[in-house]
Amino acid sequence: MGFLKSISDKLFKTKKSFTEKIHEESKKDEPITQEYLDFIEELLIESDFGVKTTMKIMEAIEEGIDSKEIKTRHDVELKIREVILNVLKQVEKPLEIRHKKFVVLVVGINGSGKTTTIGKLASLNTDKGKRVMLVAADTFRAAAIEQLEEWAKRSGALIVKQEEGADPAAVAYDGVSSGIARDVDVIFVDTAGRLHTQKNLMNEVIKIKKAIQKAYPEAPHETLLVLDATIGQNAINQAREFNKALGITGIVLTKMDGTAKGGIIVAISEEFKIPIRYIGIGEQLEDLRAFNARDFVESVFTP
Repeated sequence: MGFLKSISDKLFKTKKSFTEKIHEESKKDEPITQEYLDFIEELLIESDFGVKTTMKIMEAIEEGIDSKEIKTRHDVELKIREVILNVLKQVEKPLEIRHKKFVVLVVGINGSGKTTTIGKLASLNTDKGKRVMLVAADTFRAAAIEQLEEWAKRSGALIVKQEEGADPAAVAYDGVSSGIARDVDVIFVDTAGRLHTQKNLMNEVIKIKKAIQKAYPEAPHETLLVLDATIGQNAINQAREFNKALGITGIVLTKMDGTAKGGIIVAISEEFKIPIRYIGIGEQLEDLRAFNARDFVESVFTP
């Protein structure tokens, strides 16, 4: 319960904006009216569940009413929980470092928490005794290189970097080649935070992926997209464009503690079926959690 409570406390904004309102209605000894169902539908949309997921939940509620499985407002809440859990269970697949020289390409736009996520993943893996290398292929900002270098020091990871302005694809090639030569367990390649709407910048990250493949044909073994949960439905657009360009194999949703619209994790899961590897619920190292669907649902719905 301590573990669940720690997550629950971090997700208090989602609980306040969404689940507390559902709890409040569930307690009422009143019939299930069309007005009540409209309220639920509107609340789901407002909470960033998206149209597709909202319709899935509302259809399940209506089917439950028709079959007499749902008789009370509390039953409606239970059905919402059930549908959400079923959606999230589809994407509950923790990242597995399956072999040595495992290459992870990490992408996402500026401000998503990408470099910090890499640093935390480096620490998690070095704590397990793995040899980790970080590759600073975000060469557009000196601050990004410095930030990754600081994480390398803190985690005990190796780092490959060049000066600001160096060719990102060349840095990625050199980094992966170095990691292979040094027989490391896992290589994390950082990239510049690209707006998914800027075609030339997306082309640059495609070049980075090709450079990695030139150094190591079967790599990257994981293409990890870091998304900021606070941007709501725009995260869907980002996931769509990055997936189209790169073939995303895993997602990290950061800043889940800062959003009042936690439904975005369900919307993304239903839309793409891409594994949610981790969620970020704070600044500390332990606040990057391997995603567990049941823990998430329980923590959000527990009063």
